[in-house]
Amino acid sequence: MTSTDDLKKRREKEALRIRTFLNRQRSVQHSSLKGGENTVAFVEERLCIGCDQCDIVCDDNAIELYKVPMLSPLMNVESNRKAKIIRDACTGCRLCVLACPTDAISMIDR
Repeated sequence: MTSTDDLKKRREKEALRIRTFLNRQRSVQHSSLKGGENTVAFVEERLCIGCDQCDIVCDDNAIELYKVPMLSPLMNVESNRKAKIIRDACTGCRLCVLACPTDAISMIDR
C-alpha cells in the first residue's frame, strides 16, 4: 500500500511535470503570435467576458474595462464589463492575448 508521503511526492512530481509542459506550450504559443511595435491588441467584444485577466497582466496600462448593457433578456443585470485597448499605450507585448481565457483578444497591425 502506498504511504501518504509517497503519494504526496508523486503528486508534487506530477504537478511539476504538468507545469513544465504548460509553460513549454505557452512559450511556443507566444513565439507564434504576431507582436511587437507594429502591432496592437484588439478585443472582440462579443467574446469578452470582462474577467479582468488582460488588465491584470498588462504592464503598460493599455487596457481598461467599461460597462455595456447586458444582452440577455434572461438575466436581470444592469451592466456587463468588457475590455478596451488603449492603442497609444499598447506596446504589442502579447501578454493579454495569452491571458485571455476566451480568445477574445488578438494582435492586429497598427
